Amino acid sequence: MLSPARTKYRKQMKGNLKGAAYRGGSLSFGDYGLQSMECGWLTQRQIEASRITIARHIKRSGKVWIRVFPDKPVCKKPLETRMGHGKGAPEGWVSVILPGRVMFEMNGVDEPTARKALTLAASKLPLKTRIVVRSEGL
Repeated sequence: MLSPARTKYRKQMKGNLKGAAYRGGSLSFGDYGLQSMECGWLTQRQIEASRITIARHIKRSGKVWIRVFPDKPVCKKPLETRMGHGKGAPEGWVSVILPGRVMFEMNGVDEPTARKALTLAASKLPLKTRIVVRSEGL
């Protein structure tokens, strides 16, 4: 699964999920993409599950780009632990997703196959999404 090789700091603050994505909002590589409509966190497991679903549906005929990377550590305290005693240990990695962010792109398949694959991938994610298509004029 995806995770950074190393980070400068082991733990991060939660941050806030306000505003829209100001980067990564348009198709850069493929002709079809999956764009988020709301904010949230994507875990490394959710990204991997979506990637596998897309690859299986298109039977590895086209090309898939993953435009998000889980680089934010999520910490969790052990169960039945009282308050105090500091912050918990890092447990997993997430990617911060803001509205408008293109998460997956694909190319090399026909439109019905791409739409079906991206719809199946969207069902693995905890966010509302929409499918975007590159216009022919570009």
